[in-house]
Amino acid sequence: MSQNRPGIAQYLLLTLLAIVFLYPIWWAVSSSLKPAAEIIASPLSIGELTLDNYRAMFADVPIGTGFLNTALVLLVKGGMTMVFCPLAGYAFAKYDFPFKNVLFGVVLLTLMLPTLVLIIPLLLEMSALGWVNTYQALILPGSIDAFSIFWMRQTIAAIPDELIDAGRVDGAGEFGIFYKVVLPVIRPGLAALAVLTTMNIYNDFVWPVVAVNDTEHQTLQVVLATLAQNITGNRIGADFATVWGELLAAGSIAMLPLLVIFVLLQRHFINGILAGSVKG
Repeated sequence: MSQNRPGIAQYLLLTLLAIVFLYPIWWAVSSSLKPAAEIIASPLSIGELTLDNYRAMFADVPIGTGFLNTALVLLVKGGMTMVFCPLAGYAFAKYDFPFKNVLFGVVLLTLMLPTLVLIIPLLLEMSALGWVNTYQALILPGSIDAFSIFWMRQTIAAIPDELIDAGRVDGAGEFGIFYKVVLPVIRPGLAALAVLTTMNIYNDFVWPVVAVNDTEHQTLQVVLATLAQNITGNRIGADFATVWGELLAAGSIAMLPLLVIFVLLQRHFINGILAGSVKG
């Protein structure tokens, strides 16, 4: 047991790595609380603290609309991923049906397609359906993705078949077995999938900026990408320091949700990564 315990050198190394990774976050947050002129004049010092950058940012940029749109897309699109992808993974892992391996191979082949290759066909499809500049265009494409199906298939494949057969012997239906037997066992994998899905949807920029070109439906990442233009457009004579102050304020607010989610689910996320790595 003593040989498996981390030594002082390992603790020091981990502490050093933590400082290296956390310092940019600390600098961004602390700088966003400084007057705009001090960010440029003395970027590494901590002086007077103020909320002026945040007040100006909320006045110049519709970041609240971006948060609401992102929350809506995350709730609906993430919910569809968390419901349908485990069901598809369960079918591929525990059922035998014609062309099962062929269909699963096709699912895996879609992972090899770069996102940019799908942009134009998806945009043409959304245009034909009349869904450009709508929430449907933001939510439906990619809501059931190949990686999530593959992840759930690998996680569920590690469940012993005897456990599922025991549920059938007890008279449980197929959906009852899935919800009462399978889901409790794969809870770490579901937590990991939830974190990855949240990060992907929250950070998605390419598709939202293509599918939506009005401010009413812009997601948070699109708002952040056009932040500097909005600041200089809404404030005549805005200097470089002012833009940087509001950019740091917006970035600090935008990263908080993901940090909170990861901190709350980090134990399940790590366990889910290990569970999903089991070869089925």
